[in-house]
Amino acid sequence: MPASAPKELSAPQRAMARLGLVRDIDLALHLPMRYEDETRLDALADAREGDTLQVEVTVAECRVEFRPRRQLVVRTTDDAGEVLVLRFLNFYPSQQKALAAGTRVRVRGELRGGFLGREMVHPALKPASAPLPTTLTPVYPTSAPLPQAYLRKAIASALQRAPLHELLPADSLPRELLSLKDAVLFLHQPPRGTPLAALEDRSHPAWQRLKFDELLAQQLSQLSAQRERARLKAPVLRAKPRGGLRERLLAALPFALTAAQRRVAEEIAADLAAGTPMHRLLQGDVGSGKTVVAALAATIAIDAGWQCALMAPTEILAEQHFRKLVLWLEPLGVQVAWLTGSRKGKGRREQLALVESGAAGLVVGTHAVIQQDVVFAKLGLAVVDEQHRFGVAQRLALREKLEASALEPHLLMMSATPIPRTLAMTYYADLAVSTIDELPPGRTPVVTKLFAEDKRDAVIARIRDEVAQGKQVYWVCPLVEESEAIELRDATATHQQLTAALPGAMVGLLHGRMAAGEKQAVMSLFTDGTMQVLVATTVIEVGVDVPNASLMVIEHAERFGLAQLHQLRGRVGRGAVASVCVLLYTPPLSPPARDRLRAMSETTDGFEIARRDLEIRGPGEFMGARQSGDALLRFADLQDTTLIARARAAAERLLAAHPQAAAAHVERWLASRVDYLKA
Repeated sequence: MPASAPKELSAPQRAMARLGLVRDIDLALHLPMRYEDETRLDALADAREGDTLQVEVTVAECRVEFRPRRQLVVRTTDDAGEVLVLRFLNFYPSQQKALAAGTRVRVRGELRGGFLGREMVHPALKPASAPLPTTLTPVYPTSAPLPQAYLRKAIASALQRAPLHELLPADSLPRELLSLKDAVLFLHQPPRGTPLAALEDRSHPAWQRLKFDELLAQQLSQLSAQRERARLKAPVLRAKPRGGLRERLLAALPFALTAAQRRVAEEIAADLAAGTPMHRLLQGDVGSGKTVVAALAATIAIDAGWQCALMAPTEILAEQHFRKLVLWLEPLGVQVAWLTGSRKGKGRREQLALVESGAAGLVVGTHAVIQQDVVFAKLGLAVVDEQHRFGVAQRLALREKLEASALEPHLLMMSATPIPRTLAMTYYADLAVSTIDELPPGRTPVVTKLFAEDKRDAVIARIRDEVAQGKQVYWVCPLVEESEAIELRDATATHQQLTAALPGAMVGLLHGRMAAGEKQAVMSLFTDGTMQVLVATTVIEVGVDVPNASLMVIEHAERFGLAQLHQLRGRVGRGAVASVCVLLYTPPLSPPARDRLRAMSETTDGFEIARRDLEIRGPGEFMGARQSGDALLRFADLQDTTLIARARAAAERLLAAHPQAAAAHVERWLASRVDYLKA
């Protein structure tokens, strides 16, 4: 007898699956984002417009009105004689019958002022005879096809079956924490009188247990990934003591390394020689000189007979790296291959052949480096620049490229967005971190000034002065063409305006929709000084290095993120010329936008910028790939460094003494998301 076809999932079930609510434990750990207090009745006389309240009223009149549109209007009074109008724009005949005159009902909603007096639009309704609940009503994170009522019922059912028993030995938990079962049940059904503030700011002891468990799972998975890599083998790449590429490159460079560059270069060299896969993050502020450190690492790999790949998120950044590395390494006999999505036909085939034969010691490019037709002869080191701009799938694909032998690759990730300490302790706990904490000598600090849009003409006058002195200027816009949805000046219109306002100056235009050849031609004109003003979108955010550029104007600066503003500002101040960054904004500013612009005007320190960015909007951009798919911390507060430190210490003890309990805890909390931590 043929097997019956699997039953098709309903829309709410599909929505639950998309939210990751598959197992009973997933539902049990899907905690409320807020609560409604339906345990008590409010007095209508004491309420103000905008309050959400629950009152019992008696229907005085119920009728259908047709102006301005068909609606059900119900006039009610409470026991004190206060009038409340209930308005339903969508309703069924059964609702009209249920609200007949004389019916006593309990209503909950937001109190508004209306033409007929105070009213509620589409309030929740219950018979007045229904008993008041004894617990607060949870409101869960959900999506459109998944109603709260359905989700509440599913979670209540799952709580009866979910395995909430303790997996961890008692001595691994801080003594003051509640049991997991008590904490979870409490948060789904807080008893009447529980302070809402402690629930919503997650300071309640029940939340502390959930935060600790989540942080512990995250720390366990990070430490496990770190130890797993320590058991793997990688090529032993040692710098040649005399006459090697590294020594020759250092001798040929037209500048001396800073002490910080020398320190991190030695840290990387020690990792490459260890025989286990390097997994290191090289962080340094804009302009701190990370590329030359990566070049030194590449020389070690190439001298040892292995290839190195450097991958950047944009073609402009990849090309900047390519030009520098060719300048530094080709005179030393290193062939550098160039792979991007725009390179086609014979030119691409020639580059692929160089990579596959091993003739190219260094391969530079965009995500094209990890495409299927790219075959490395002997890839031992991968460098990923601006690592937060790559997704998990891309980083894992890069690692798979390197698994042709039993040896794992070395991986060096670079970021000009410094990682705040709390992120280093959590999401990046499995990484070794090297920090370049000083700028090369001769760099001048960039002065940042804020101007409202009505000072635009004064800003253009300043540009005229800079151009007259032989300096160059960037003007950054957030859009390429006009958008009716967002009324911002676009790059095309600004280019036309500046061309008209600056007769005799060459004003260029650069944006992401241009062909690669066009972009290259524009950048070449600006780089060699022929072009005085470059109007661009954020394609110049990283990688553009023009020491003569002394002024940057960022239009609609309030629309940019703090890290992005800092990256853009880093395009000026790259030489000895005093430089200015003008943030042109359109008032009124929202509080977060005001905070971002204030931070930019108060500091040029990338680490302080990163700390403030984390405060303003959470992990966000810092996470990049590790946030793909699912945020790995849903409940824990990254400002709670004490709890993070305790989870870290507990994770180390558990892995040493109770590895099975540790694995079970990670499975409960992270399930299929563990791979995101390994990328």
